[in-house]
Amino acid sequence: MDTPQYPHVSSIDTPALVIDLDAMQRNLQRMQQFADQHGVRLRPHAKMHKSAVLALQQISAGAVGVCVQKPSEAAAMVAGGVKNVYVSNEVIALSKCELLARLNSGLAVQNGRISVAVDSLLGIERMAQAMESLGAQAAASAPMDVYVEIDVGQGRCGVPPGMAALALVLAISQRSCLRFAGLQAYHGRAQHLRTAAERRAAIAQVVQQVQHTKAALEAAGISVPLVTGAGTGTFMHEAASGVYGELQAGSYLFMDADYAANQADPAQLQFEHALFVKSTVISRSSTATDDRAVVDAGHKSHAIDSGLPIPWAGHGADWVFSNGGDEHGILRGSHLPELGDTVWLVPGHCDPTVNLHNQMVGVRGGLADGYVERIITVDARGALT
Repeated sequence: MDTPQYPHVSSIDTPALVIDLDAMQRNLQRMQQFADQHGVRLRPHAKMHKSAVLALQQISAGAVGVCVQKPSEAAAMVAGGVKNVYVSNEVIALSKCELLARLNSGLAVQNGRISVAVDSLLGIERMAQAMESLGAQAAASAPMDVYVEIDVGQGRCGVPPGMAALALVLAISQRSCLRFAGLQAYHGRAQHLRTAAERRAAIAQVVQQVQHTKAALEAAGISVPLVTGAGTGTFMHEAASGVYGELQAGSYLFMDADYAANQADPAQLQFEHALFVKSTVISRSSTATDDRAVVDAGHKSHAIDSGLPIPWAGHGADWVFSNGGDEHGILRGSHLPELGDTVWLVPGHCDPTVNLHNQMVGVRGGLADGYVERIITVDARGALT
């Protein structure tokens, strides 16, 4: 039987967003095995890859579903066949609540569901209004799971830990179309604290705040079904706490340069870079004062909110990437690549980098001599609402 012929990795035009599928699969397996061994659910954040295909791959490996941050992202996931989606963010606009209600109703017949986070009475009222617009019977037969978010250090959304959550839980319980599903407790800033000691100390404080909130609710006769949160930088601490039942880590799948800059923790899994921007050297200059190679990957191909990309370690070089503007990147160092050479870059932040591309090229067999196995659509690109 003939072996199918696939395009060689060298055929990928640049700049292009490329996934090393072998490295990605190893990352996926490591994280799922960790969750299984620690008896916690894994609900990875699909806002990172924005692809229903990759979400389904994670679910097939054992994840219970995925997280997103926006209702339009949830719609893109559902359209791609994902049946369990948690919007781990506040939704206030009635039109967006109505979208989630419709998605939840449609998934209910497939044994699926939508869930959402709240941190205000208005959020609860709007979601209940949207659910009730479907009809009393439909709303009651497939209630919306609602998580109360507490601010455990992020300084963004969430009510203060403790009694502030009680009023929201009581308001949820008064609506037959809503169901209290647990607490959302995510500390995003802790993910990027550079030292292992800092991250460990931050999550220790988070766990105390979650325990305090649970105790306040239980004292009022309310059980907390689940605590969900955690990210790629700290998930091992949440898993070990005995308090969290679900992990929301997402970046582990691709592992960007910013996360890789964190000091390793002995308890931390090691993930591989799996997302790259393939670029080509389009200009070369060598003078007594400036030796540089210019590649065709600028800000339009990679996000810089968490720093500039770094050259792939597989080049075995000391190259340093610097800002060249929208369309260009500048490399300096020794033994620089020549005109037409390929340079692989590891993005500083994978989430917004993915959002700049319509598709990702899946490569099997490595970056140096692999082949293109598949094209993966970025289904939720630009899903900002």
